[in-house]
Amino acid sequence: MLKSRHTFIIAEAGVNHNGDIGTALKLVDAAKEAGADAVKFQTFKAENLVTHQAPKADYQKAATGDGSQFAMLKALELSFDDHVRLKRYCDEKNILFLSTPFDFESVDLLEKIGVEYYKTSSGDLTNIPLIEHIAKKNKPMIVSTGMANLGEVEMAVEAVRRNTDQDLWLLHCTSNYPAAMEDVNLNAMLTMKHAFKVPVGYSDHTKGIEIPAAAVALGAEIIEKHLTLDKTMKGPDHKASLEPAELKKMVESIRNVEMSLGDGVKRCNKSEANTRMVARKSIVARRDLKKGEKLTLTNLDFKRPESGISPIYIHLIVNRKIVKDIKQNDLITLDLIE
Repeated sequence: MLKSRHTFIIAEAGVNHNGDIGTALKLVDAAKEAGADAVKFQTFKAENLVTHQAPKADYQKAATGDGSQFAMLKALELSFDDHVRLKRYCDEKNILFLSTPFDFESVDLLEKIGVEYYKTSSGDLTNIPLIEHIAKKNKPMIVSTGMANLGEVEMAVEAVRRNTDQDLWLLHCTSNYPAAMEDVNLNAMLTMKHAFKVPVGYSDHTKGIEIPAAAVALGAEIIEKHLTLDKTMKGPDHKASLEPAELKKMVESIRNVEMSLGDGVKRCNKSEANTRMVARKSIVARRDLKKGEKLTLTNLDFKRPESGISPIYIHLIVNRKIVKDIKQNDLITLDLIE
């Protein structure tokens, strides 16, 4: 899945299809057009996920009004046939299909349609029975860690490792929609990388695209970002999502950051060669000099271009005599020195 210096970008369609398969297919198209590597949905049965009395989160109330989580989620379910159709469509479009399962039945549904990777939600980080059930499918796992402290992440990692030796990625996340910049704490991503010796990524809920690009610069191997066709649509996650053109810009920004990281070798690039010759300096005569005169810091100067002896070697030039007259601003060359 992950190539060298290629950040794996997940377009999180989530429930932004509003329960409509046609909209879900359009989200696949938008993710592919934007250049994402995968498009991810959410798989759940409201009856298995939430009680009838469970309240909505504040951001959900702001987006969808009062009422129960159950009623909201029930309207956002996708059927088994919808999942089959989405998986097949993603295969046709050559974009990886992912979906986050929120209950045991949904894990088994995804297994039936042949998902290649499992992605778990921040809300289920402490749901060790579900984590273990997924791990036993023996496929690579991407685990989001929003709302968690390091000890809770450790328990989830241990649960995965008890049941599979497949690849594991941890995604840092701030579970607020949208997340404030001061709450992002990108360095916590690196803390997890060092603590658990696994590759890390970032699931972003901030407005805009600069934080995912910053995460890539810090070493994120996976970026996940919500995608919607229209932020004004009704539903809990649209306002904290990117529209297709914004997602495409984010992908382009990340690819530019990847190119800019380079291989880490400090060198003069070919593109700098001309600038180097023009900008760097050579040792020249500060005034007219006579044959036999000794070179000193008072009768030498340093001027562009870099076509003579570099000032790096001044200590090899000082106190040596010249073998012929030199005009002011002439380059000092080795053949002029005794």
